[in-house]
Amino acid sequence: MIQRFSTILDRASEFIAARKGLLPLIGIALVIVNLLFQIFPAGWITTSNLFLHLGIILAVLGFLLAWAL
Repeated sequence: MIQRFSTILDRASEFIAARKGLLPLIGIALVIVNLLFQIFPAGWITTSNLFLHLGIILAVLGFLLAWAL
């Protein structure tokens, strides 16, 4: 179990290291999707700003990982 998790983590690290700007771009896209949901209401997603929060967390995590790798 731990060996499999380690292998998955190694592959993910190599993938992200080769594409350092991918996570921040996905985070920015999620923030833009949240903006569109604010313009065109879509129920509880609009009131919770789910994509805004996920986008900001993902973008910050992406910048930190890009800096570390």
